[in-house]
Parts: sequence; structure tokens; C-alpha cells
Amino acid sequence: MKKLTSESLRKMYLDFFESKAHAVIPSASLIPENDPTVLFTTAGMHPLVPYLLGEKHPAGKRLCDVQKCVRTGDIDEVGDSSHCTFFEMLGNWSLGDYFKEEMIPWSFEFLTDEKYLGIPVEDIAITCFAGDDDCPRDFQSAELWKKCGIPENHIFFLPKSGNWWGPAGTTGPCGPDTEMHIIRNRTEADKLSCDEFDKAPAGVFLEIWNDVFMQYNKNEAGKYEPLKQRNVDTGMGLERTLCILNGKDSVYETDIFEGAIAEIERLTGKKYSEGGEVQKAFRVILDHVRTATFMLGDQRGITPSNTDQGYILRRIIRRAVRYGRNIGLVQGGLKTIARTIVAKYRDVYPELQANEDKIYDELEKEENKFSRTLREGLKEFEKVAASLTGKVIDGVTAFHLYDTYGFPVEITAEMAREKGLSVDVAGYNAAYAEHQEKSRAGSEQKFACGLADHKEETTKLHTATHLLHAALKKVCSPDVEQRGSNITEERLRFDFNFSRKLTPEEVAEVENLVNGQIAADVPVVMEEMSLDEAKKQGFTGLFESKYGERVKTYSIGDFSREICGGPHAARTGELGVFKIVKQENVSAGVKRIKAVLIKK
Repeated sequence: MKKLTSESLRKMYLDFFESKAHAVIPSASLIPENDPTVLFTTAGMHPLVPYLLGEKHPAGKRLCDVQKCVRTGDIDEVGDSSHCTFFEMLGNWSLGDYFKEEMIPWSFEFLTDEKYLGIPVEDIAITCFAGDDDCPRDFQSAELWKKCGIPENHIFFLPKSGNWWGPAGTTGPCGPDTEMHIIRNRTEADKLSCDEFDKAPAGVFLEIWNDVFMQYNKNEAGKYEPLKQRNVDTGMGLERTLCILNGKDSVYETDIFEGAIAEIERLTGKKYSEGGEVQKAFRVILDHVRTATFMLGDQRGITPSNTDQGYILRRIIRRAVRYGRNIGLVQGGLKTIARTIVAKYRDVYPELQANEDKIYDELEKEENKFSRTLREGLKEFEKVAASLTGKVIDGVTAFHLYDTYGFPVEITAEMAREKGLSVDVAGYNAAYAEHQEKSRAGSEQKFACGLADHKEETTKLHTATHLLHAALKKVCSPDVEQRGSNITEERLRFDFNFSRKLTPEEVAEVENLVNGQIAADVPVVMEEMSLDEAKKQGFTGLFESKYGERVKTYSIGDFSREICGGPHAARTGELGVFKIVKQENVSAGVKRIKAVLIKK
């Protein structure tokens, strides 16, 4: 096997598929566009779903790339040798072009040829789909592998849980796959029959690559329908492949993290090689700072908040802060470590360099915010743990740690596990929901949907509020969300999450976007649908728990899509001229805009 750096592996992979007539495309954003089913891009195929379903890609039918991905389902496992929340996926696609007959020989060539990875054939094991009521056993893939030179006793079959991929959300393209593994213990591997792959002891096999043959679309009823076109989607994890090729025990011991490890050692006086809890802390910090750097520096970058992607980002940063304190990482250390991440990736992902100042500023702000309460919060947690008569921290107490000290419930649960305790998460959720209801009960009783009444002027201003919300997302951040609204006959008042007041240039841009929609005289379209369907179609809504099973949605062209109780103007041309008249601070991280509509 060849020893490669991250740079040489990326280049080798893209060059190989470019030689097979593939167009090299750039990585898409980590933040999925118009897909409410997932918070982050979790696989290379995710941004390509429309083209896998039949739309024509401008670059053609054969594509390859290195895609930024985030998966947080295994976040509690980060700290071991292989789990990462951020990773890079090497991938290539056929959009209705080639299929198994071409892809499997190409996979074999890239894995085994001395010009490429140079892995000995006898060190490779293959798994294929075992078949069920949805799709038959994949004998074709097995025969193609044998034809390439893979021994028959190195080919295994697994059910859907092992050899089926997709969809990325609840519906979408999917199909059987064939996976390539490195055999790390041939004696144990040779004991297994073709249907006993999952009976192998831990460590016998390590997956390196996956070829997915997309033949189906899973519909809303859970049925698998044949796709209009057959596709190929492959994925090779860059970090894991580097680890295997270079004979390392951990993905954290490749060239990707060398600079960051050296920086943590300098800042803390600890050594990664110490192992144990020190090494675990290093790995958590390495992973979480890298993930936060890419989230903040993404072309559709987010900032820490208490909802959706922003909540995941906040949790990741705060978890890194806690582990950093355990090994003596000084305040401000996350920003310093992030500089090594940007330096490592700046030539591959230029958006990191373009957003460098934002990355460091947001990391520093969030670290400072959490550090102020971390020490007192840890003391409070220790008091709680010491006073328990049982083994469970109740939900109200867990919510108190969140509300007072900023501890996400997941951090409290993690600290509890370290002491052999658990947290009543359901009780926490109930306490959180009760708190939210008390916060907004007064305003909801006074105003319906933020309107003092349903007169013509308030109706127009309500429609203008939707336009303002959409414009703020475009000008300030896609992470902007409504925090409150009040409308009278004279003006609208709109509260939203943002760290500072808008600059004069940003105010002008927001006004221009809103007035552009007004000048276009766009119809305001209302449709009733289920809440689930509204979410799937990308409609946003405030305090969704108050909605019933069916909701009203309002679309203003492609500019604004919101769940709302209404009422609204029939067309934007009725509104007049939109003007922001005042900005105010409401609380930490929440700003207020007051605006009016001037008659033409």
C-alpha cells in the first residue's frame, strides 16, 4: 500500500476519475439548500439528489468531487480512534450513464494498481446485498468482483442493514451497494462463510470504499419504486483511507491533524502520546474545532444559536471548551487551534480563508460566553451529583443547568455518564417546553400572529414582515430567525437573532430587497397542507408546536415561504414603499427592527 498525504490522495482520486471522463465539481455547502429533512450535508450524494432523480447536471453525466460532510449521530463516540463529526468524502457519480459493469472494475483498478493505492488483492474483502422482498440478491456484483480477481471466499453477503444505502432523508433515491474492506486478520476472515460477515470479531475488517447502485426511489408511503435512470454513487472517506494506507491506529494520527496537535501540546504542556483521558481530550478538541471551523467558514455559514444547525454548532464548541479545560487549555485556545485548521485547508476550501475573521470572532465569542459560567456550572453539577439519592438527574435540574449555566442537556448527560449517572431527558424537554410557553404566553394572548387587528394596514404590514424576514436571512445570515413580532396600523416591529445592529449598507440592502419584491407585484399564494409536508417543502414557522396537523402556508414567489395563520395582502404591489425607521437591542443576541410602509 502507498503512503499518501491528504493532498496527494485527493489529487490521485480526482485525477483517476477525470481520466475516466468525469467532470471534477467543487464541494457543495455543508448546509443543505431547500431540504428541511436534514440539518447538514451528510454524504457526497446529498447535494446531487435532484440530478439522481433525473434533472440534467450542467457538468454532464459523469462527476467526481471531494465533498464536505457532517454527521453528528455518533458525537458521543468522538474521542475514539475513528469517529469524526466532520469528514471529507471522495466520490464519483454516474447520472444514468455507466453502471456495475464499469464501476466495479474501476474500483478494483484504483484499489490494487501500483499507480494508485496498490493494495494487495489478498487483503481485500467484498460485501454485496443479500436480497429481500424489495430487491433480489446481488449475484451480478459478486460475479464482477470474481472476474476482477477477488477470491470467492473473500466475497460476503449482507442484508439491508449492511449493504443498502439511502435515502439521505426519509424519502429519495437509494439502492443496494457493494462495500470494499481491508482484511486485518486473515485467519479469522477465512473461517467465515459467505453469509457470516457480521459474525467476524471486531477488527477483522475495515471498510474503505462503498459503491452504491441507485435503482430505486423510496416514496412517502415507504415503497421502493424503480428510478427513471440507474445511477452510481460512490463514497470513500478520506480520513479513514489515509489511516489505513499509512498504517496508523487512528484517523487523528494522519497529516491532517499534525499542526493542530502540535499547537494543543504547546498551549497545554500535555502530550497527545500520553494516551488515556488526555488523548481523548485532544481528539475531541481536534474534531470539534475542525467541525466548528468548517461550519462557520462555509459558503452558507452559520453562527451559534439555540435552534437547528446553530444549536449543533454551539454544542460542539462548548464540548470542546469543556474538554479543553480538562487538560489546561487556556481561554482563547480554540481560536488559536482553528488557525492551524484554516492553514491546512485554505488551498482546498478557499471559503475558509474568505471567512477567516468570522471563524475566529465567533469561536472567541462563544468560548468567552460559555467560559464565564462554566466554572460555576461545574460546581453546581458536582453539588447535584453529590446530593442525589438515586442514579438519575431529574429534568427540572437539567434544565436549570441549561438555563442558568448554558449547559446543553447533552453535555449534562455526558458528565452524568462519566459518574455512572443518567439524565431524565424527557423531563428536561417538558421543563424546556413549559419555559417557552411562559415566555410567550402574554404576547400570544394579546396578539394573534403578531397583529393587533386584521385591518387593511396591519394586513399589509404583516405581509411586509414576511418579506423582511426573508431579506434578513439573505443579507445577514441564513441562521436568522424570528424571535417576536408586533404589528399596529402604523408600523411593524420584528425581533430576530443577530449579534449586532445592521450597518447602514445592510439596512439599504434589506430595504432594496423588500422593495424589489413589492415593485415586482408578486402574488401571495396560500395553500393548506400537513405540517410534515410544509416542512418537507421548506416552509419555515415560528413556535411550530402551536400548529395543528394541517397548516396554512404563504409563498411570495421563491423569496419567502412561511407557515402562518395570516391574513395577508393578495399581492405585494399593494404594500407601498418599505422603510426601516429604527433598530434596537432587545437582549444578548436579539435585535429589533421597526419599519413602516409609505403610500406611493
